[in-house]
Amino acid sequence: MATVTNGEKFDNIIEIKNVTKVFDGITAVDNVSLAVRRGEFVTLLGPSGCGKTTLLRMIAGFELPTSGSIFLEKQDVTTVPPHLRPINTVFQKYALFPHLNVFKNIAFGLKLKKIPTGELDKNGKPIFRKFGKDEIAEKVERVLKLVNLEAYGYRGITGLSGGQQQRVAIARAIVCEPKVLLLDEPLGALDLKMRKEMQSELAAMHKNIGITFIYVTHDQEEALTMSDKVVVMTDGAVQQYGTPKKIYDEPANAFVADFIGESNILSGVMKSDFCVEFCGTKFKCMDKGFGKDENVDLVVRPEDIAVDTKKGALKGEVVSAVFKGTYYEMEILANDYQFTVQNTSEYLPGTAVYLSVEPDGIHIMKKLKTVNEFDGKVLSENTLEICGGEFEFENSLGLERGDEVTVKIPFDKIDLTDDENDGYVGANVTQTLYKGSYYQVQVYTDDDHDFFIDTEDEWDIGDRVGIKIAPRDMTVIRKSDEPEKVGEASDTQEDANATEADNV
Repeated sequence: MATVTNGEKFDNIIEIKNVTKVFDGITAVDNVSLAVRRGEFVTLLGPSGCGKTTLLRMIAGFELPTSGSIFLEKQDVTTVPPHLRPINTVFQKYALFPHLNVFKNIAFGLKLKKIPTGELDKNGKPIFRKFGKDEIAEKVERVLKLVNLEAYGYRGITGLSGGQQQRVAIARAIVCEPKVLLLDEPLGALDLKMRKEMQSELAAMHKNIGITFIYVTHDQEEALTMSDKVVVMTDGAVQQYGTPKKIYDEPANAFVADFIGESNILSGVMKSDFCVEFCGTKFKCMDKGFGKDENVDLVVRPEDIAVDTKKGALKGEVVSAVFKGTYYEMEILANDYQFTVQNTSEYLPGTAVYLSVEPDGIHIMKKLKTVNEFDGKVLSENTLEICGGEFEFENSLGLERGDEVTVKIPFDKIDLTDDENDGYVGANVTQTLYKGSYYQVQVYTDDDHDFFIDTEDEWDIGDRVGIKIAPRDMTVIRKSDEPEKVGEASDTQEDANATEADNV
């Protein structure tokens, strides 16, 4: 197997720089920059359709980026075909040969591989040879032992369990000693018990082999259990990149907080350094550096909320209680917010209780934005086009047909309708976050534009909706009238992204 020296283990074996992939006008991966160190176990985590598998396929060479570059050991491999990259992939469907036994499945790649002899022919070209039978047998036996299948070499594939077939697929991938192993949801076909067992085995296998693993999953438990680093993705973009503990304890934004573990996500106001107000109550916290009275998002994990029947910061009432084995999970309504609370003591529904949170149990996050902003074009005296739809607007600036404009709409000034034909444009609900007295919903239009909406109504992911906006709620600015932007802003951001990737 490949070994990692002390001098190499902190090198970046893979660097992804400003990679974008567009399919038929839809952006699957959006300007992603990452650096993966040699020997790390890195997991790409996110919901279905977030771009994680597309990113993995570009690393493997099965897809070419629309823009950006991919480097392997400082060499640009963006356009290098898969078979010339020292990378192997394990797929969710193992793609084993049913007519070959375990040994022959694993040996298949070795029989095709050509090894340079170090000599040149009469024309000055390198001379290659193939592995001999003894070499192949030695290598196959070694990986069979590594994946705990020593006694299965001459078994048929169809007689193996799902977990055993998965190990054969991994053995076939690592026997050729790749520098990077890519795993695309390889546990997806296994039952829950087998998945948990294989999580531990994969983590142990990674330590024994010593090569770089890049793993794709939508299962947060898999990511947190096995990984050295986790890349959380949504909408084709990286939301956060860090250790499992860092991502759980200090989520970068509301999406990460909601996606990783159980969370209570609220809107609040930073009254001063180390003081935040939410649910009508001021709490001490560990965060500083925010503006006075700045609106923020915050997360409180269920296990960080203390429950008492006599005193506390918030008075509430238990709505439900479910025993989860080592703790009770309760829903407690306090100041119009339904908190999820985990406690070793049970409080029955209807019980009046008080809730408290220690300062280190509150994590403050900047709001990414509160206003939707789109490019548009004036169609007539009082209509304009944005996101593939025609909207009415108040033309207070005397805009004329054909003028290019910027349109701004606050999150709470957009209405969603059950029937898309009742709206100006149709869209699909892709994300919904409960934030106390309202839900924050993200929807995608058919032409790949996303809206964020603050609404009192609960919507399910996948719902088809219509979007309505009152003319008075749109701020429309002629592009030529906008303040000139600093020309180097985008370059500065790219440099910042690259620096962050290098420092992770």
